[in-house]
Amino acid sequence: MTLNYKGIFIIAIWFCNGRIFAKITNFRKPIIDITMTNVTTQSTFSNQQSDATLTTLHKSQNAVVLLSGGLDSVTCLYWAKARYASVTAVSFNYGQRHNSELVAAQAIAQAAEVNHRIIDIDIAQLGGSSLTDHSMIVPDGDTDKFPNKKRDEIDNDAIPNTYVPARNTIFLSYALAVAEVTDANHIVIGVSSVDYSGYPDCRPEYIAAFEHMANLATKAGVTGHHLTVQTPLQQLSKAKTIELGLSLGVDYGQTISCYRADVNGLACGVCDSCALRRQGFEQAGVTDPTHYQP
Repeated sequence: MTLNYKGIFIIAIWFCNGRIFAKITNFRKPIIDITMTNVTTQSTFSNQQSDATLTTLHKSQNAVVLLSGGLDSVTCLYWAKARYASVTAVSFNYGQRHNSELVAAQAIAQAAEVNHRIIDIDIAQLGGSSLTDHSMIVPDGDTDKFPNKKRDEIDNDAIPNTYVPARNTIFLSYALAVAEVTDANHIVIGVSSVDYSGYPDCRPEYIAAFEHMANLATKAGVTGHHLTVQTPLQQLSKAKTIELGLSLGVDYGQTISCYRADVNGLACGVCDSCALRRQGFEQAGVTDPTHYQP
């Protein structure tokens, strides 16, 4: 620690009769220089503001969280709980073959002590996805499917049949309506860079476009109550997501990610979602609490 004399500029700003006044004073005072070592900073979220700033800004506001019952959405739920005054979790019974995730979502919302709404919508009648059409086969997972491709280089043939047509647009639209009736300023969704290659409705460009639309097409948006779509996992790997969730107190043993989960919630261990989940726990150096089928 050293003492140095440095010039200091003090700027005073005040308002009077609608006018702004400023005064700049230059004087010399001793400054204490403290050299700190072994200090690192890391941005956990895509948002440039610090966690403390976010908490201060949003603790008086409400949020709606899309809760599937899986690893990512539960992490988002606990992330939102730490930041907002009131959180409403929204889940969907949309004809998915792995609807044991809804049972998990109910238990998770109850444990987290948040409001929970389950909305019935029959996307299954549209078809086009192995998650809703039982005549289609859910493929086995391959975490190295697109190792060197960027999201804008993935062609149509690379989109897996687990993609549900327009699902995030449908889900976010319902969440937007819930946000309006619950006076929520924020919608939280667990999309991430892991999903970019296979799911076009997980891209940052899409999320930004939806947020823009939300503020054009809602009463809240046009009356000055700006709505945001928060994606806290946007830049996180599955391992980093797990680390974040554990720091927030998430019990991942309650979550169900498997596309082929049975009625008891036991995971197949081989579908794409299971493969990514396994890899995440392995890379995070954390014991996988998933309950697998024998």
